[in-house]
Amino acid sequence: MNKKKVIILTGSELRHEYFFKFLSDSSEIDVVAIYCEGLERSLGNTLSENPKSSELEYRHFNARTESEIDFFQSFITKVPNKKSPKKIKYGSINEKKIVEELLSHDAELIVCFGCSIVGKKILDSWHGNIINAHLGLSPYYRGSGTNVWPLINNEPDLVGVTFMNMDYGIDTGEIIHQIRARVFLGDSPHTIGNRLIKDMCKVYVQLIINYDNLKLLKQPDIVGKVYKIADFNADACRNLYDNFNNGMIEIYLNSGRTPNTIIENPGLKL
Repeated sequence: MNKKKVIILTGSELRHEYFFKFLSDSSEIDVVAIYCEGLERSLGNTLSENPKSSELEYRHFNARTESEIDFFQSFITKVPNKKSPKKIKYGSINEKKIVEELLSHDAELIVCFGCSIVGKKILDSWHGNIINAHLGLSPYYRGSGTNVWPLINNEPDLVGVTFMNMDYGIDTGEIIHQIRARVFLGDSPHTIGNRLIKDMCKVYVQLIINYDNLKLLKQPDIVGKVYKIADFNADACRNLYDNFNNGMIEIYLNSGRTPNTIIENPGLKL
């Protein structure tokens, strides 16, 4: 079997380093280039640039950082870089020089997680062959914070990942596959999210390996909720932790209710 030649576009947080190392460590994928955008639009920078950021929001961010260390650092330290990532400024993916570099690698697929919006030149050049892992279940939640808002809104069954065929819109592409977060008693928002990212990486490998057998599926005709970065403030953060303190996870696990439908690709072999 010929290994797919893949370019990875991602970010620079621990979750992103785990992602590109996990994919490049697979013996069934040929990662030809990795581009990591900077932290200019990261949650940490967003908080520090907002004079209204509360102590609770900072505590939430610090807890997320500690959880990422717990989930990802050991693997990152243990696994060497098979392909050295190129560090670039956030949003520079679409600069002429970078696009020319991408084209020079002669890759069959571009796989994305946590990068900025991909522009027309890249979309045209890899039309139908760009996969994006969107943290959230489309179209139920779109925009920013799509896995924290279901927990704020007491809908833990809508925490997940949507693998999409990237198109010219934002989170509008055809769906390739979706997975739901695994949730356990004692979970925090961060353990749920980071466990999901590890599951996402495993599924991503299988999507790449089985890419030629996958079907593209239309998004359900559902009017979902859309959030902006600015919507997550001290009140939203307080509601998030109130839900956990009030037993949201235990109630969800014991409810026996049927979760909302997610899309699973018939061509994927897991």
